[in-house]
Amino acid sequence: MIKQYETVFIATPVLSDSQIKEAVSKYRDFITDNQGEIVHEEDWGLRKLAYPIEKKSTGFYHLFEFKSEPTLVAKLELQYRRDERIIRFLTFSMDKHSIEYAARRRNKSEKQE
Repeated sequence: MIKQYETVFIATPVLSDSQIKEAVSKYRDFITDNQGEIVHEEDWGLRKLAYPIEKKSTGFYHLFEFKSEPTLVAKLELQYRRDERIIRFLTFSMDKHSIEYAARRRNKSEKQE
């Protein structure tokens, strides 16, 4: 059964631009290689953390919205845990209301650009 998910990960701030792009493309490819479909992607850039994580006060945030089988989420989170560049991540299953909200938010941001 295909469900829609949203995942955000925070990468360590000591990475260069090319290392960040490589990490993002690794997870994008991981999702698509495992029969997932990327619905939307956002690069939130370098942001201040609410509290220090591993003595770091900032991190690179990236969001993926994707459709896949539920088994892909466990595999994706295992990849996050194994990657020393990722300091935090959160993945959740989107219900119909959060899918509608995300679509409205995307349309609103596209109109502002």
